[in-house]
Amino acid sequence: MTPGGSPLRIRDASLTRGGRELWSGLDLEVAPGEFVAILGPSGSGKTTLLRAILGLERVSGGSIEALGAPVRRAGNRRIGYIPQQRPLPRETPLRGRDLIGLGVDGHRFGLPLFRRGDKARIDGLLDAVGAREFADRPVGLLSGGEQQRLRVGQALADDPPLLLCDEPLTSLDLANQQAVVRLIDRHRRQRDAAVLLVTHDINPVLGNVDRILYIANGRFTLGTPDEVLTSETLSALYGAPVFVLRAGGRLVVVGAPD
Repeated sequence: MTPGGSPLRIRDASLTRGGRELWSGLDLEVAPGEFVAILGPSGSGKTTLLRAILGLERVSGGSIEALGAPVRRAGNRRIGYIPQQRPLPRETPLRGRDLIGLGVDGHRFGLPLFRRGDKARIDGLLDAVGAREFADRPVGLLSGGEQQRLRVGQALADDPPLLLCDEPLTSLDLANQQAVVRLIDRHRRQRDAAVLLVTHDINPVLGNVDRILYIANGRFTLGTPDEVLTSETLSALYGAPVFVLRAGGRLVVVGAPD
């Protein structure tokens, strides 16, 4: 990616799975430092879009360029990825620092052989995500919020200029949701990184988001939160009455099929 270039360009992209078109004609260019939230009902293709950007899914039409090059199945280590929050098995033998270490050293074959400077890098990432106090505990015994902090640290190991987040707040309580959002947003601001974040609930990230991509019924709409999150816009997208209510600084979407 050339300095000042777009971290992500999607042109006239379409995606069909199992004979069903998830979406088509998608054009999206994301600027450095931009935060884009991706919303929509289950099965609308939100996660599949992230997988296509990572090179794990092939689009049916159009093109995707990430960090100045067409996506490829081999992937790109400069793209950070935070997966959905799923508890790790209690018997997982890794410690917290080992999980982050996979982000620093995991691309090399064989047993982890940390190079000079790797330990300092791991310690720095642990500090950055507030995980130093449980760095040496087995990850399977950590809370969901603690595990997710470690996943964020792992994703940030290479200072990615493009960060993809697949429902990273699911199953977290409000305090941990806010903590994870702060970590993601701090990386965005400090590194001028572009962020795409899939979520079912816009409220935890509403104050950070620049634009929203809302996908539903094989169609999509793209714009600022004020443009997208309206009763008129979502009713037109779903083809059915949908109401957006505002209460106590939060948005509630009522009537949208899931």
